[in-house]
Amino acid sequence: MNVSPAPNRPAVGMFWMLSAGLCFVVMTALVKSLGTTMNPIQAAFLRFVFGLVFLLPALQAIRATQLTPRLLTLFGLRGVVHALAVMLWFFAMTQIPLAEVTAMNYMTPIYVTLGAALFLGEKLAFRRIAAIGVALIGVLIILRPGFREVSIGHLAMLGTALMLGASYLLAKLLVRDVKPAVVVAYMSIWVTIVLIPFALAVWVQPSLRDLAVLFLVASFATAGHYFMTLGLQAAPVAVTQPVTFLQLIWATALGALVFHESVDIWVVAGGTVIVAAVSFISWREARLNRKAVTPPDVETKF
Repeated sequence: MNVSPAPNRPAVGMFWMLSAGLCFVVMTALVKSLGTTMNPIQAAFLRFVFGLVFLLPALQAIRATQLTPRLLTLFGLRGVVHALAVMLWFFAMTQIPLAEVTAMNYMTPIYVTLGAALFLGEKLAFRRIAAIGVALIGVLIILRPGFREVSIGHLAMLGTALMLGASYLLAKLLVRDVKPAVVVAYMSIWVTIVLIPFALAVWVQPSLRDLAVLFLVASFATAGHYFMTLGLQAAPVAVTQPVTFLQLIWATALGALVFHESVDIWVVAGGTVIVAAVSFISWREARLNRKAVTPPDVETKF
């Protein structure tokens, strides 16, 4: 008996993706609100400690998973890579405006596309190469090297997107053998473990306000991932992908209104170029129905 495909509900998918985007922007703003009151590494560690609370529903699946040496290696490697990404992201948040963090984070699916071709054997067709080239132009528009100083925060965000891309590719390998919920759970566990020595090295007594903010960060991050999953279940990536661009608009507005950051039209223009490139890849792959190809994914993975 053939299984009927899931219904295509574009409006529902766009609604859930909008909700996910709002959650991710609020999460980013909450991290920004911490300012310099806490070391970024300690903040990252506490965010994941609080995030462990949301793993309780996956305990049964975790216990039922038989860990082979290969799986342990992949889980551990992903934990290290993702922990580096998280530390770089939290640091970048203290150095550059919200809009720039959001715009540069859109480079993650470009790194995923390149990595899938290099390490997973996926075909890198001309349209993908062209889209990658366009996305790199978007990065140059944002950074404008030679016209303004490229700060350490910008370099941290480039590293963040690269590490997140590597984390995503490792997850692609893991979901071939393990349930997605277990992959997410072990990522959170391993990242927490990897961050422990770094957090202890810079530890200061956190205030109740900081702890409350970080618990909210973990809550909004979890809600964002859940809503994103609902959106991808309801509609194709080609429909939901362009909606993620609104995160840049919201981040720009929030940065200006709440954190008094200047609106840089070049950042918005560069982010638009990157999102357009990623959306084009999504649309083309959906048209060709290449189910074996890694779909672009630009949501914030924290």
